Amino acid sequence: MTTTFTKKTLGLETVEPALTPPSATSPETSFAKKPKMGGGKSRKRVMPDGLASKCKRCGTMLFNKELEENLKVCPHCGYHMPIGARARIASLLEPGTFEEMDSEMVSVDILGFTGVATYVSKLEDYKKSTGLKDAVITGLGKLGEFEVALGVMDFSFLGGSMGSVVGEKLTRLIERGTEKGIPVIIVSASGGARMYEGAISLMQMAKTCGALAYLAKRNIPYISVLTDPTTGGVTASYATVGDLIIAEPGAMIGFAGPRVIKDTTQSELPPGFQTAEFLMDHGLIDAIVPRKDMKKQLIEYLEFMVGAEKAPASAA
Repeated sequence: MTTTFTKKTLGLETVEPALTPPSATSPETSFAKKPKMGGGKSRKRVMPDGLASKCKRCGTMLFNKELEENLKVCPHCGYHMPIGARARIASLLEPGTFEEMDSEMVSVDILGFTGVATYVSKLEDYKKSTGLKDAVITGLGKLGEFEVALGVMDFSFLGGSMGSVVGEKLTRLIERGTEKGIPVIIVSASGGARMYEGAISLMQMAKTCGALAYLAKRNIPYISVLTDPTTGGVTASYATVGDLIIAEPGAMIGFAGPRVIKDTTQSELPPGFQTAEFLMDHGLIDAIVPRKDMKKQLIEYLEFMVGAEKAPASAA
């Protein structure tokens, strides 16, 4: 409906049509509503894979490059993250001095183990994912001025489990150290014996300790370095028979896990049970050394343990 109004101007009458306001529901005259600022969900920044990692202790996001430069130690809380065997060797030995031993030695399926996955398929999967042949790397190199026989376990390969190859490589390393009269250092990181090899895996406990007994007869130092975690048959054998036993801060060290012990003893475990700090307070460990100080500290220990023997030879 259109309504007209009469307008008088200086005696002249004009008729002007009045406009009817548009309907609010008319699609032709509707206006788009202005979006409200901040009304929607905030956009989350997506971090590309492989660029950063989250500290398990303090929750801080850390760039992987920064972590690698800091030897996988959180700069905020000091939490020691797992580190690969080759990266650890590089952090300890002088550049270009490491000569790997038995690098082509690989495990075989002695027992024909079958289950959800075969032992053979497990080995192949871990070889591809880690670039390692087994859970330990051994060889000779220089730590400061000292030639040493060094073995480093890698937890990323089947949980650092000790099978026949791990036991054999460590035994050969100890025997080489005995022959050359040089200190032996083994860095442990293991879940224990390798279940896929049954009793054959357990035999490695006696074999490695037997080789260390001959090393001890020659009065050659053996330093055992325990990292997180060191458990099972490794703890029950070569890892805890060193002339000097040192550990990284916060490392879990024990034989059976806390849950198994608690269920077996039916008692509450003390605070900090099975940590490096707890075991040092109770006499199993001689020192706790941060990863960044490990090389310097090992050199000082070697100077104390073999320095007196080297002095006459250098004087002559």
